[in-house]
Amino acid sequence: MNKLKLLWLQSLTCNGNSHSFFNHSDLFSILAHFELIYFPLIETKYSLQDVLDRKVSCDILIIEGSIKNSLEKNGVDIKELIEYYATKAQHIITAGTCATFGGMFKDYDSENINGFAFNRDVPIDNFAKFKSKLISLPGCPIHPKWLSYVLLMIANNKFIPLDEKNRPQELYNITIHTGCIRNEYFEWKIDTQGFGHKEGCLFYENGCQGPFTKGSCNKILWNDVSSKTIIGTPCFGCTEPDFPKERLFFTKTNMGIPQKMPLEVPKRAYLTITGIAKSFKIKRLERKLIEYKNDN
Repeated sequence: MNKLKLLWLQSLTCNGNSHSFFNHSDLFSILAHFELIYFPLIETKYSLQDVLDRKVSCDILIIEGSIKNSLEKNGVDIKELIEYYATKAQHIITAGTCATFGGMFKDYDSENINGFAFNRDVPIDNFAKFKSKLISLPGCPIHPKWLSYVLLMIANNKFIPLDEKNRPQELYNITIHTGCIRNEYFEWKIDTQGFGHKEGCLFYENGCQGPFTKGSCNKILWNDVSSKTIIGTPCFGCTEPDFPKERLFFTKTNMGIPQKMPLEVPKRAYLTITGIAKSFKIKRLERKLIEYKNDN
């Protein structure tokens, strides 16, 4: 049985997603399912020049990096090259927030830089053109197991349910807040006052984006053991179209009420829940909060 041909192309990128995937503990056993045409960090049968000269073919195209108008490599327009191979491929994967939504580079030049199929959260022409074979994997960087999940599903001809932005529902149908070990503190509005502490929520005082961000960081842990919120760092919201935000470590409130509600939570419901929470006293949490304040 012939293996699917895998081609990894980079546009305007920091290489974060290729390095993340390169650190997958089962990298080579995963790649063994495919014929690797080109990958930036591994010597392959074909050279980058072969790819630029359009001498190769591919079944799966992985795109890393923001798409910039008039970006050239050895005299070849990278945007045109990516769209050429996208037309030939059976599957297209945008690896990372830059390739998916434009990401950090778009803040530098909003007129000439986009994602492959999105301008932030707005679909562009490529979305309609390639929608049937597009899989979006935003993240800065993506978790290596997010990509391995998609690749192995494709290799085994399995159906991947997608959401409205063509993200796999298995990976992006929950918020980072889901599964966070600090959820109880969020409910009772007990916030930590700095990074790296074990106790307290990171939302109200430190701008955690977990309630607004789709992803599975607290379900599929980094290195199988950790996540930002586990170690006491607020979620940056890196899987979302509007990443990076201004005033990242800040939650705007009006009279103690967050200006922006958690995803799909009505303001009235939030006010009701928090109002009820204020009427209760949880001795265990109060004791922890006192201990935390005494230590700091």
